[in-house]
Amino acid sequence: MEYKIETLPNYRIAYKRRIGPYGPENINVMTELKGWASARNLLQSSILYAVPLDNPESTKPEDCRFDACIVIDNNYPLDNTISERDLLGGRYLMFKIRHTTEAIQEAYTKLHTWIQKSGYQMDNKPIMERYKADLLKNHYCEICVPIK
Repeated sequence: MEYKIETLPNYRIAYKRRIGPYGPENINVMTELKGWASARNLLQSSILYAVPLDNPESTKPEDCRFDACIVIDNNYPLDNTISERDLLGGRYLMFKIRHTTEAIQEAYTKLHTWIQKSGYQMDNKPIMERYKADLLKNHYCEICVPIK
C-alpha cells in the first residue's frame, strides 16, 4: 500500500455522532452532516473526517461511537443543532484509496498487518478517514493512521 507521512494540525470540528455497530448506518450520519454543512455553505472547500472512536474488538458493538466531522474556522458560530470539539493533530500515515465501500473495507482489513510489518508504531488515537473535495472529485479518500 502506498502512503505518505503528514503532520495534521489541531482542528476545530463540528460533528454528528452515532452510537451503535459500525457499518452502513454510518453513511447516514455523514449524509446528515453534509446536509447541515451544505445549508451553511460550508461544504464546497471543506475537509470531512469519519472517525470511529472505539475498537470494535474491545467495545460492544452497541457502544461503538462514530463521528462524522467537518473542519470549521475557529471563529465560525455554531448553534445547538450540532456538536463541536477539537480534533487533535499529529503525525499520520496517509493511505490514498478508492472511495468505495469495498476498497475501504479491504484497506482496514490489511492495515494492521501492514503497520506491524512496516516498523511504525501506532499512536493511541483513532484511525480516521479524510475526505477532501479534490480527492472526492476523482473518487478517492484517505485513511489516516496515527503514528508515534
